[in-house]
Amino acid sequence: MQALPNLLTSLRLVLALFMFLALAAAAGGVPWLSERLEPESQFALQRWAFWAFVVAAVTDFFDGWLARKLNATSVWGAILDPIGDKVLVCGGVLGLMALGPQPMVVIPAGLILFREFTVSALREVGAGKGIKLPVTLLAKWKTTLQLVGLGGELLVAAWGAFQLPPEPAVRDTVTFAAHAIFWAAALITIVTGAQYWEKTHRALKA
Repeated sequence: MQALPNLLTSLRLVLALFMFLALAAAAGGVPWLSERLEPESQFALQRWAFWAFVVAAVTDFFDGWLARKLNATSVWGAILDPIGDKVLVCGGVLGLMALGPQPMVVIPAGLILFREFTVSALREVGAGKGIKLPVTLLAKWKTTLQLVGLGGELLVAAWGAFQLPPEPAVRDTVTFAAHAIFWAAALITIVTGAQYWEKTHRALKA
């Protein structure tokens, strides 16, 4: 039972990789395989990718909760958990972009990727200087909004694959909600990135 939190985190990494490859294949981005896929197979890959993302996102809550509940926190888990989060978010963003033009998603997606890579670099540099950047409460909300927003965007992108109601009123409402959450996630992502940057700057200056 002590290893369960780390197993869930590892599962998140595996599911994130599967999700990205499934979306890439559905979009025609996998040589040899994509050109042999029938439309129904492409739709099936989009559905599998969406559910893989949902399950992976759920593990993001339960691995931390179980680690505290079972008193199974570890250095390896502390390292693996944020890596799993970033791989899932970045894989979801890249997979979403692979599905085709997403005009309302390009800017927030770019801001999220920019921030995630920047903060990862800050953590690496800071670690070499003995500077710790603990995850803040706002950063945890940022991850939650990113996952919810990305889930919504993936659902909208795979609308036809799920055979959801074709009425514009329904689809437009879901699309607007997904865009709003994703943009909010991007804004909070930039705010938390600036906070980490300022904290690292002050620590290095001191």
